[in-house]
Amino acid sequence: MTGDRLPLRPNVGACLFNRDGLVLVARRADISANAPMGEGDAHAWQLPQGGLDRGEDPVEGVMRELSEEIGTRNAVILGRMAEWLDYDLPAHLIGKALGGKFRGQTQMWFALRFLGEDSEIRLDADEHPEFDTWRWAPLAELPGLAVPFRRPIYQRLAQDFARYAVPG
Repeated sequence: MTGDRLPLRPNVGACLFNRDGLVLVARRADISANAPMGEGDAHAWQLPQGGLDRGEDPVEGVMRELSEEIGTRNAVILGRMAEWLDYDLPAHLIGKALGGKFRGQTQMWFALRFLGEDSEIRLDADEHPEFDTWRWAPLAELPGLAVPFRRPIYQRLAQDFARYAVPG
């Protein structure tokens, strides 16, 4: 099946804000200067996100993804995007990334407030950790941290979720 005939993978994403209004970004463990995405460490950062299971409610999915990727569900949903946001993979990743089954992703993004302490964040909660380190960052930094094909999504998040990037 050619890339243009592959479907988009349903996905949820978490823009997790701390009490200072900063957002959690994590560095992908599988990306280095020699990795297939080819962007190196400078663009190896992303927000927690992941595929929806068949029939799974997006709210349930985003909380599951937080638990799997950062080891905690200690958060409350502040809001969500009004619509699903789509991106296509670059041509060189089609057939390789996302299990080779998808041309990109359609994503529902959520803004959440982290209610816990930093010590609750555990990247090793899953037997196959997706991230190797994390930090809190200003929301406006998101687009510059993302791989280029995800930048438009992160620009939109930085714009639409700015109202949540305040101490709270």
